[in-house]
Amino acid sequence: MVKEKIKQQSISPLTGKEYVIPDAVDDKEGIDSFVAQHPEKKVVVVQGLGFVGSVMALVVANALTEEYAVIGIDLPTPFSYWKIQSINEGVFPVIADDPKIELFYKEARRKNNLYATCDPYAYSKADIIIVDINLDVKKQSNDDGHLEDYSVDLAPFKKAITSIGTYCKPDVLVLVETTVPPGTSQKIVRPILEECLQKRGLSADQLKTGHSYERVMPGPKYIDSIQNFYRVFSGTDEASADATEKFLRTVISTNEYPLTKLGNTQATEMAKVLENSYRAMNIAFMVEWSRFAEEAGVNIYEVVNAIRMRPTHKNLMLPGLGVGGYCLTKDPLLASWAKMNLFGSEEPLTQSEKGVHINDQMPLFAFQYLQSQYEGSLKDKKVLLLGVSYLNDVGDTRFTPVQGLFERLVEAGSEVTLHDPHIAYWEEKELRVNNNLTELLQQPYDIVIISTGHKEYRNSPALIKTLLGHPASFVYDTIGVLTNEEIKELKTKHIVKVIGRGDL
Repeated sequence: MVKEKIKQQSISPLTGKEYVIPDAVDDKEGIDSFVAQHPEKKVVVVQGLGFVGSVMALVVANALTEEYAVIGIDLPTPFSYWKIQSINEGVFPVIADDPKIELFYKEARRKNNLYATCDPYAYSKADIIIVDINLDVKKQSNDDGHLEDYSVDLAPFKKAITSIGTYCKPDVLVLVETTVPPGTSQKIVRPILEECLQKRGLSADQLKTGHSYERVMPGPKYIDSIQNFYRVFSGTDEASADATEKFLRTVISTNEYPLTKLGNTQATEMAKVLENSYRAMNIAFMVEWSRFAEEAGVNIYEVVNAIRMRPTHKNLMLPGLGVGGYCLTKDPLLASWAKMNLFGSEEPLTQSEKGVHINDQMPLFAFQYLQSQYEGSLKDKKVLLLGVSYLNDVGDTRFTPVQGLFERLVEAGSEVTLHDPHIAYWEEKELRVNNNLTELLQQPYDIVIISTGHKEYRNSPALIKTLLGHPASFVYDTIGVLTNEEIKELKTKHIVKVIGRGDL
C-alpha cells in the first residue's frame, strides 16, 4: 500500500477526487448571489458538514412546513474542503443505504436551495444557525490501549462559536446540536455570543440560544432518524426555547413524533451523553462475556438471542470488533469531564469512564484472539480486511475500531489489503481503499478478516463461493456476520473463527 501525505489537497474518501485548497477564503459574491435567489425565505446556516451536519442541511432544505434557503459551512481543511465542493458540484458527501438521501439531494438541487461554503460571511445572512461541529476528547492510552487519562479541548469549539458571534444578526437563533459537556450552552455558548455582539456595539437582548441533540443513525433510515424521530429540546431562556420549538416543528414530523421539552439546556445536554453512555456500557458489558464464551466453548450469539426473548432484555448487545464513530467513543467522558470541570465535583463518573476504557481495548482483544488461534507468526502473512468503516453500509471511518486491528497487523509484519464498498480513501490513515471485491478475491490470502458488517459480506453466496475457490486459509469473522450454514460450508476447506464463538 502507498501512503500519501496530504498538505494543500483535500481528497474525497467517496470518489477519490482531489481538490486544491485555496490560500484565502472569499465567497461573499457566491453567498450574496445564493441568498438573493431566495428573497422570501429564511436563511438557515448549518455549521459543520460532517455525517450529522450535511444530512441535517439536506433535511432542512426539504423542510415539511416552510421553505428555507440553506447554507452549509465548514473549514477549508483536508478533511472538510472536499465536502463543500462535492455539494456544489452535484455529489452529496455521504453515501449510506438510504434512498431518501439521493431523493432529498435531487430535490434540493431542483429548488436550488442548498449551497456550501467555507466563508464565515455566511453567518451574517442567517436567521437560524445550527451548530453541528466536532467537540473532541483527547485520550492518552498506553501501548495496550489502556485509557490512562483524557482531556476535553474546548478551544476549537469556542473558536467556532466566536466565528458565529463575529458575523451573526443580533436576533439570530443559534441551535446547538453538537454533543457537548452538560453546561456548555449556558456557560460557554451564550456568553461568547453575547460578548461578540457587545464588541460589535449590538444588543444581545434578542439573541436566542437553544439545544436539541441529534439522534442521527447512519444507515437505511438516515433521513428518518432526523425528520421522523423523537426530539428533545430546551433553551437558555424561555424565548430561546420557544424559538427552538417553532423551528423544529417545521422540519420534524412532530404529529407522529412529539417533541419533549426539558427545563434547561443542562438537562438536554445530559440526556444526550446519558443515552450514549448507557449504550457504550451495554457494549462494554458484552466484551467480558464474549471472552468467557470463547473459553467455555459456548456460542454467545445463541445465548444472547435466547435471552432476548425476554422483553426486558431485548437490547442486550452482541459481540463485535469494537466501538467506533463519533459518539460512543467519547460521550461518557464528556459527561464525566463536565461533572468535574463545569460543576465542581471531585468524583468522576467512574463506571462510564471504565466502559470507554473497555471498549477502546476491543480491537486489541480481537487481535490477541487471532494470534491465539492462528498457528505461527503473522509476519509476512497476506491479510485481507473486509471493511474499514466503523458501521455497516455507511462510509464513515471516524474512530473506526478497524484502525486498531489494522495497526496491530501492520506492527506484526502482515501485508494488509483493504476493501470497503463505501470508502475510496481512508482519511485518518491517508490510504487508498479498494472498492472492487471481485478483483481482490482473485488473489490468495493467508487470512481473510470480516471487520465491518456491510451487506456485501452478509448472506453473500458469491463471497462464500469465491472463498471456497481459494487455497486453504484462515477466515476470521470479528462481528458475527457468517451464518451457521456458511461457517459449515467454509470449514470444508478453511479454518473459521468468530469472536464470541467458543463452540467452533
